[in-house]
Amino acid sequence: MKIFTKIHIIAVIISLCVGCAGNATTINNDFDSVVYEPDYATGFSIMANEEGATLVRITRPWQGEALQEQTLAIFPSREMAEGYEGQYIVGPARRVVCMSTSHIAMLDIIGRVDAVVGVSGKQYVMNEAIAANASVPDVGYDSNLDYETLVMLRPDVVLMYGVTAENTAVTSKLRELGIPYLYVGDYTEQSPLGKAEVLVALAEIVGCRERGVEVFEDIVARYEAVRGEVYEGSKPKVMFNLPYQDVWYMPSDDSYMVRLVEDAGGEYIYKGENPTGGSRGISLEEALMLVNRADIWLNVGQCRTLDELRVAAPHFMTSGVVQRGAVYNNNLRQSPAGGSDFWESAIVHPDVVLRDMVDIIRGDDDSLYYHRRLM
Repeated sequence: MKIFTKIHIIAVIISLCVGCAGNATTINNDFDSVVYEPDYATGFSIMANEEGATLVRITRPWQGEALQEQTLAIFPSREMAEGYEGQYIVGPARRVVCMSTSHIAMLDIIGRVDAVVGVSGKQYVMNEAIAANASVPDVGYDSNLDYETLVMLRPDVVLMYGVTAENTAVTSKLRELGIPYLYVGDYTEQSPLGKAEVLVALAEIVGCRERGVEVFEDIVARYEAVRGEVYEGSKPKVMFNLPYQDVWYMPSDDSYMVRLVEDAGGEYIYKGENPTGGSRGISLEEALMLVNRADIWLNVGQCRTLDELRVAAPHFMTSGVVQRGAVYNNNLRQSPAGGSDFWESAIVHPDVVLRDMVDIIRGDDDSLYYHRRLM
């Protein structure tokens, strides 16, 4: 009861000091001027009104069809925010809680990782400025959030992560506590550069959009430089993944990894069979035929060695791609608890991932950064 009372008192203070509001579905008709329209990303934009306030719009906050636009308004003053019914903050966010490690990487690359005051799943974080910082606590995850810790942190905003829908139990509690939030669906972007471009939205939230645009333009230039090195010639056929509960899921042609492979000069072995719409399940028999035809096999679950692969997929070990040693995984960089840097910093370093892909396809894998060849 004492803990609840403490939370309630602090919540009242926060509600008086921090801009927040109730309904994420509020119509924002006043924000009718486009400040930033992405070139590669499809799930966000930045708008403005006549008074100089801006609005970050997230149109693909999670995967699936049950999409619901999420917004966060940024007002220059408290007076301008008066009466606004959506989620908002006053001035740039200086204290941010990140529920996804990819958001840490985005803030880091624009020089604002110091704004991160809390994270979810800290044992999986690779960023040393956060992982080694005892003053940045773990706030829990999903429905198991530590609200007392969250309130004590006094965050300006919580950057949320959603799978298929808004967690209304969590967002209702955040609104009750007066803590602004925004779902950021960077993982739903299929283009490598589209994923990275979401950093501009976070830069807007922390008050350095120009810096974000500059950083992103440099990322594009580096990515295009690596892609420009790819020479025309034979295209090795690339297979992906491992079975999950006796079903092998194959990505769609427009997916993140397929685009990387094609930009690196490879050919997706399942191309044309699943053009759009996410992964498609195939039988293990069909998967075995594809593996037998593949020149390269990528992203084999959690496997780090061929022995581990033998346990996970024993019937596939006699295939030529395994015998040639052309099996690779994206788990070279991991935290002691198993957190993957591929799903953290790689989102803002698509050029480095592409370099890995180019080297793998060329058979020159001595200096891979995110990937390992299974031995």
